[in-house]
Amino acid sequence: MALKITDDCTSCDACVSECPNEAISEGDDYYVINASLCTECVGFYDTPQCAEVCPVDCCVDDPSHKESNDELLAKVKKLHPGDDFSEDSPSRYK
Repeated sequence: MALKITDDCTSCDACVSECPNEAISEGDDYYVINASLCTECVGFYDTPQCAEVCPVDCCVDDPSHKESNDELLAKVKKLHPGDDFSEDSPSRYK
C-alpha cells in the first residue's frame, strides 16, 4: 500500500530526500506522495523512510492504495530496472 501525507504536514522537507523513488513532491498546501511511485521503501529499507524522519508523524498508510509485498517488489523492479531486487530484499512485510 502506498503512503500518503496528511494535512498535518509542516512542509519541513525532511522526507523528500529520503525517498528512493522520488515519489514525494510539494503540493499546493503540503507535500504529497505519488502513489504510482511509492513502494513503501520495499527493496531498499525495512521501514518507509519518510515515516521514519517525519517530525509530526504525517506519513501514513493510504488505504485507497493497497498493495502486497509482491506487488510492491514488482513496482520497485519496474522503477529501477538496472538494480537487482530479490525476494530477500528489505521490506516492512517480513
